[in-house]
Amino acid sequence: MVVIPMKRIQFVLIALCLQLSLSAQSQTTYTHPWQGKRVAYFGDSVTDPRNSASKKKYWSYLQDWLQITPYVYGVSGRQWNDIPRQTDKLKQEHGNDFDAILVFCGTNDYNHGVRIGQWWDERVTQVEYGHGSVKKMVTRRQRVPSMDPTTFKGRINIALDSLKRTFPTKQIVLLTPIHRSDFHANEKNWQCDESYANQCGEFLDVYVEAVKEAGNVWAVPVIDWNASCGLFPLLKEHGQYFHNAETDLLHPNDRGHERMARTLMQQLLTLPCTF
Repeated sequence: MVVIPMKRIQFVLIALCLQLSLSAQSQTTYTHPWQGKRVAYFGDSVTDPRNSASKKKYWSYLQDWLQITPYVYGVSGRQWNDIPRQTDKLKQEHGNDFDAILVFCGTNDYNHGVRIGQWWDERVTQVEYGHGSVKKMVTRRQRVPSMDPTTFKGRINIALDSLKRTFPTKQIVLLTPIHRSDFHANEKNWQCDESYANQCGEFLDVYVEAVKEAGNVWAVPVIDWNASCGLFPLLKEHGQYFHNAETDLLHPNDRGHERMARTLMQQLLTLPCTF
């Protein structure tokens, strides 16, 4: 009779368990957290389904790849002050029967020279304060969100205040404006590239930074498309990603939207769609 040492039996059992575990893991199907969800898209012409610069938009690709049902509210030419209207329309049409909202806006605010403004209005007031049973009125500085509709930060405050009150349980994600170059639609709509300051003396990157800052101000995630999608129309070699290399380096074509969508799909992996 052959006696097998106990240590050898233990080793064999451990190896068998490990093999079974690895085999089970290899058969596990991992699902994208946004797979099959219903997502509202807010924004301007790059999101607008009626814009003819591309046949497919970034949200169309996500619909194909992740089976996301898109509710699209972007309208050409709109600025951040239109986001509350898009919010109201989403509420009217779908109530709370959707999963998340993506907001991609800001390039038209830059083009129209909207002042940057400030996040906060500050005042000095009194507030009750104390330890234990000892309380007294003390004088403190207090800040409240600036709701100035004539400034970029004020518009974002108004929009996110509306969004977070209307949809407090929904995921809201901000996307920064992408780089832009010349857009010559006609003699009445002639837009220069981002190397030029706008009418109020600001460059595009100031608006991009404001959207990024809004994430901390309002506790919403921000995906920095300006940096991550790779589109840079200020170089002629990147004209292949835009509607027309001679007259429209503002609106991405199908290839541009696909590149944006691939970046967005990977970035969304880090975020829950529902809570």
